[in-house]
Amino acid sequence: MQIIKSIQKMQSLASELREQSKTIGFVPTMGFLHEGHLSLMRIARNKCGILVVSLFVNPTQFGNDEDLDKYPHDFERDQKLCKQEDVDIIFSPNVDEMYPDSFFTYVDVTGEMTDVLCGKFRPEHFRGVTTVVAKLFNIIRPHISVFGQKDGQQLAVVKRMACDLNFPVEIIAGPTVRESDGLAMSSRNKYLSPEERTAAPILHQSLLFAKELIDSGERDSNRIIAMMRKLIEKKSLRLKIQYIAIVDAETLEPLEQIRAKIMVALAVFLGNTRLIDNVIIEVGV
Repeated sequence: MQIIKSIQKMQSLASELREQSKTIGFVPTMGFLHEGHLSLMRIARNKCGILVVSLFVNPTQFGNDEDLDKYPHDFERDQKLCKQEDVDIIFSPNVDEMYPDSFFTYVDVTGEMTDVLCGKFRPEHFRGVTTVVAKLFNIIRPHISVFGQKDGQQLAVVKRMACDLNFPVEIIAGPTVRESDGLAMSSRNKYLSPEERTAAPILHQSLLFAKELIDSGERDSNRIIAMMRKLIEKKSLRLKIQYIAIVDAETLEPLEQIRAKIMVALAVFLGNTRLIDNVIIEVGV
């Protein structure tokens, strides 16, 4: 397994691999790996000849009042986990390599896709995500790239960017990986106190409740959201709902009435820790 920190070296190697007709698979991460990340690596590993994983905490997707400075790091542990998953290359540049003083260009998916859900509360976040992903695609030149469904809005936005900018890469969605009690795996789960961790599974429970309501015939989004909110707020006073939304799974258009393929998504604060989750539901005609 190679560890590469230089953009130029990574680009040169990617060009060589493509010339050798190697299929490059890519999993972008910010490190502090967990089973959710590893599941994405396994999906990519089964579809490619060369597996590249990036370990890079991207500063441009954090707001001024967010947790960039305390975002967890453990490179040695991440390296061992990558080796365990048969990763061929770790690309781990430093911030100055990715964003030198002369850097002035950003990629921005505009409009409703980034104005709703997390984008409504984190206005610079997706500009940072799409910029770093575009850079990584140009550096690593993957044929396929795997993103987790847990970050459902991010997945939809990256797909839109790749389509609009004609990146020759197939975007693959990996299913959300959960703890035994249903909590979606996240690097931020380590911030939760024991009391908060006990309350956290209510996020997934509320999403399952929404699915039950839809499966039973409920089609009014506002009614479903109101009942989800009531269920969550009964659980703990430490839970603060930032949003609950029902949107089209591909366009992220907010829906008053349930139809076709939807995403039910939410963001909730437990103490100071912000957690997100979602489910995709296909509704029959």
